[in-house]
Amino acid sequence: MFYDILDFPWEKQYKKWRPGLLKDVYGEVIEVGVGTGRNLRYYPSNTKVTGIDLSKDMLKISAKRGGFAECDFYPVHEDATSMESIPSNYFDWLISTFLCCVMPDHLQPLAIDQFERVLKPGAHFRLLEMVYSKNTMLRRRQQLFAPLIQWAYGARFDRNTLEYLEKSSILKITNTYFLKEDIYLVIEGDCEK
Repeated sequence: MFYDILDFPWEKQYKKWRPGLLKDVYGEVIEVGVGTGRNLRYYPSNTKVTGIDLSKDMLKISAKRGGFAECDFYPVHEDATSMESIPSNYFDWLISTFLCCVMPDHLQPLAIDQFERVLKPGAHFRLLEMVYSKNTMLRRRQQLFAPLIQWAYGARFDRNTLEYLEKSSILKITNTYFLKEDIYLVIEGDCEK
């Protein structure tokens, strides 16, 4: 509950993006870093969503939200860097919103290895992350607020998620675009096994 209160000012913006990010998702879906389940109400009814998160408290909230969603929802307490209880070659889609910006760079290749493992051949992925803007004024503002953002959320604008994904021999990026300014980056692609 505390996280949702903390996130309230940003959620006004994010809830406008969620329907577009999830409208074409189908089948067996894994949402990595499901948090408090803010995405759940936007998944189509033809989806079965396995939501993993490290926080048991957040999973309790996501389970409640899942009860009101059209999708079938299965919360799982799991680490994105190991996913020990998650089957291989199982999911049609992997969704992650703001996971990698809170994950230290040295752990990201481990998570990406797991993304590769759990996705079926021909599956799809979509990640939403925050990055530093190339616009000088925006970047200065981000730098000003960066310590607060890291303290409150554990998030950083300087993660190298795109570069780690580009090194994957299995996950192929098909599209990148920004939802706002050049800060909120969407990374889309396919699993080529």
